[in-house]
Amino acid sequence: MQPKNSEDVELMVAPYCRFSTMSEMQAESFEIQQQYYSECIAKHPNWVLVRIYADEGISATSVKNRKEFNQMIEDCQAGKIDMIITKSVSRFARNVVDCIKYARMLRPLSPPVSIYFETENINTLSQHGELLLTVLAAFAQDASVNTSINVARHIRKRFATGTQTLVQPK
Repeated sequence: MQPKNSEDVELMVAPYCRFSTMSEMQAESFEIQQQYYSECIAKHPNWVLVRIYADEGISATSVKNRKEFNQMIEDCQAGKIDMIITKSVSRFARNVVDCIKYARMLRPLSPPVSIYFETENINTLSQHGELLLTVLAAFAQDASVNTSINVARHIRKRFATGTQTLVQPK
């Protein structure tokens, strides 16, 4: 289900993508997502693609080094964007505080900027959007923390057994 907007109002739409690694497979995924979002926006006569914002090889646990994300927020504040579309809450942020902070920051702008999370079918301007977003952002943050714990545990175990080396052989 797509976000509900009046068909006679032009919306400036900005997809946001984030990739955790810089692998070749992720680069292909980025190209596929660019095509997907371009086609998605073209299907809506009142939607205008501002541009696709994408951070590659950047973690979502902080927005500090996410240049494209920060530029997108600046463009929202400058009135260039009416709606952000992103695949899921975890692609937008894995930190509950940041996720809610930006949703709340964008809502009171004039005009308000919505964030639409496709997988979860949440529009932050809807009546229950923030509540659902809070719950799902908490799950995304927990998943990120658990992944970090498991990776660290695995590395410690490999060092303890002597199967982990600091320098990979050439």
